[in-house]
Amino acid sequence: MKASVIEMFLVLLVTGIYSNKEMAKKSKRPKFTVPQINCDVKAGKIINLEFIAKCPAGCQDPKYHVYGTGIYASYSSVCGAAVHSGVLDNSGGKILVQKVAGQSGYKGSYSNGVQSLSLPRWRESFIVSESQPKKGVTYPSILTYSSPKTPAAEADETTKAYQKPSTPETTAEPVMLMQVLSNLEAEAAHTALTKSSLLAPSASTSPRPQLMGHRSWEMGFVPKEELSTQALEPVSQGDPNCKVDLSFLIDGSSSLGKRRFRIQKQFLADVVQALDIGPAGPLMGVVQYGDNPATQFNLKTHMNSRDLKAAIEKITLRGGLSNAGRAISFVTKNFFSKANGNRSGAPNVAVVLLDGWPTDKVEETARLARESGINIFFITIEAAVENEKQYMLEANFANKAVCRTNGYYSFNVQSWFGLHKTVQPLVKRICDTDRLACSKTCLNSADIGFIIDGSSSVGTSNFRTVLQFVANLSKEFEISDTDTRIGAVQYTYEQRLEFGFDKYHTKADILNAIKSVGYWSGGTSTGAAIHYALEQLFKKSKPNKRKLMILITDGRSYDDVRIAAMAAHQKGVITYAIGVAWAAQDELDIIATHPARNHSFFVDEFDNLYTSVPKIIQNICMEFNSQPRN
Repeated sequence: MKASVIEMFLVLLVTGIYSNKEMAKKSKRPKFTVPQINCDVKAGKIINLEFIAKCPAGCQDPKYHVYGTGIYASYSSVCGAAVHSGVLDNSGGKILVQKVAGQSGYKGSYSNGVQSLSLPRWRESFIVSESQPKKGVTYPSILTYSSPKTPAAEADETTKAYQKPSTPETTAEPVMLMQVLSNLEAEAAHTALTKSSLLAPSASTSPRPQLMGHRSWEMGFVPKEELSTQALEPVSQGDPNCKVDLSFLIDGSSSLGKRRFRIQKQFLADVVQALDIGPAGPLMGVVQYGDNPATQFNLKTHMNSRDLKAAIEKITLRGGLSNAGRAISFVTKNFFSKANGNRSGAPNVAVVLLDGWPTDKVEETARLARESGINIFFITIEAAVENEKQYMLEANFANKAVCRTNGYYSFNVQSWFGLHKTVQPLVKRICDTDRLACSKTCLNSADIGFIIDGSSSVGTSNFRTVLQFVANLSKEFEISDTDTRIGAVQYTYEQRLEFGFDKYHTKADILNAIKSVGYWSGGTSTGAAIHYALEQLFKKSKPNKRKLMILITDGRSYDDVRIAAMAAHQKGVITYAIGVAWAAQDELDIIATHPARNHSFFVDEFDNLYTSVPKIIQNICMEFNSQPRN
């Protein structure tokens, strides 16, 4: 019996010693606690160079700004960057953050539901990866913030008084944070839909600490360091991968109502946030239409997303009908001008938002807009149902208006409450500049060669009239090295290249060059002149350019024009034949591209040449736009 008791005692003793050793081991290895951070915490506010943190859900929201792609400026939301990079989804989770050197530039992009912004430079960067701890690295359980207290420490002191240090001239008054919270809740109830504005401290007023927006509610009082950081907030130069000049035509008709008008404004604000507005990227203006259109602000009024969203919030409903056709015409004539901030190197885009259907016609005005290079998108919300279609002035109006009828340029939204789903698809299409087909127009996409008859029958005075005709036609085109280019050949029995396509790149230089062409005088070998132009002028045309030959003659050719004309047609050169006085109509028809009635013109006197300019331009553009829009 005694032996059993002794054995039991020894077993208990050994077990106790072992347990104590295990407890001692465990006490030597304290459990690592992953610190929590909020969605709005910027990497620059955390002093630690490398840390693991846990992000909450919901950090995909555009209000948590992110700058850069892959490597992010430290002014970015840590958790927002994690979602953008794909390390987290919008449900949150743990991440590993490493600080790195500042970059000379940060490229904005859209990824995983987050639009990051571009930034020229910033003093510090960071990268985000999955939370796999490195061997031998100890990560902090409590993060060190650049402000005097961490958010956790401030939260623990919500019942303590905040005392501002007294100065010789003022007496500090304690302010209870719980009282401030209560006041803010009351103010929020009073202001309803308005956002808190930044309240700047004043040296000559009450010594109470001032509050800054909603962050004071979440994190306590904002220290001076935070004030300086706010002042240094970077202004994006815009996304260079989306350099477009954009006009939104918003529906301000009475039938819309204030509620749906607010939804429309929120849609605009979301688009602005996703676009990353700036002088190096997209610029945007807004036109509101009802009975008549009016510009709310143009392309150069607001140069960043923040200012643009604030301006959108102030737009008020105009009322009236839904005259979208009149609005498109207004934008074509008035909006995309240099005075309004239009940039020659940026495609022009017009997005028309429409409640139901337009109360006027859009087909003709939209055609003119497309011909001037405007890429028209249509967003139709709550389209006409079957019994309402009788009230529409134009059936299938959206397809008659948009840049292409393949569905790429039109959106049909079933309900105003589903409009927000269109934001990202629209932004993606607007920024895909290679697919903005209407950027190439009849006026900016050709190499035009003038073949000018300088024979003796023309005479010096009439030759100057011909040159003026050439100048009048040239004035109608957008001339540059990347737009329409102009060349000229003068011929008699012989041929002379006056200037080639690569000689002059501005309209002023072209007009001066035309004015300077000297009259040659001689015979009329039109066939040889066409052959010469194909070899010396059009052989140097750019592959992506339309090739237009405009030949002006006052008489029948001494040589055969058939073979030369056929060679031009086979090489894809669109030929216009302009005859004056004694020119032979049958010969003009042979030279002209089929159908001859659209490419052959005749006037009885040189002084009447100017009358054919509008018709020639119209036919050039009609032919360009007759190409399938699919």
